[in-house]
Amino acid sequence: MTLTGVGLYGLLAFEVARRTGEIGIRSALGARPRDIFRLVVGRGLRLTATGIVLGIFGAVAAGSLFAKFLFGVQQTDSLTFLVVSITLFAAAFLACYIPARRAMRVDPMVALRYE
Repeated sequence: MTLTGVGLYGLLAFEVARRTGEIGIRSALGARPRDIFRLVVGRGLRLTATGIVLGIFGAVAAGSLFAKFLFGVQQTDSLTFLVVSITLFAAAFLACYIPARRAMRVDPMVALRYE
């Protein structure tokens, strides 16, 4: 879980640093800090949702394999999938929060001079 959070944080922090000029232009053209926050967090949560969906498909496939070899293991345990998905989604939101807050505070003039 920690590795997932650190990896997503690193990816989004890099993306915010790379897109500083774009964020500055958006701010200069009237984007509110709330819009910038939604942009960054939305990107991270879309990546997370894609990973969770692919992970659930992989877990169902692996569950059918493990159900054949291990006694008492069910192919699908929807409660476990739900709890893990919610936990990963919450960790991803926390990992997205810091870069999104940093992006909200970008000064348009500094960002436009950055390039």
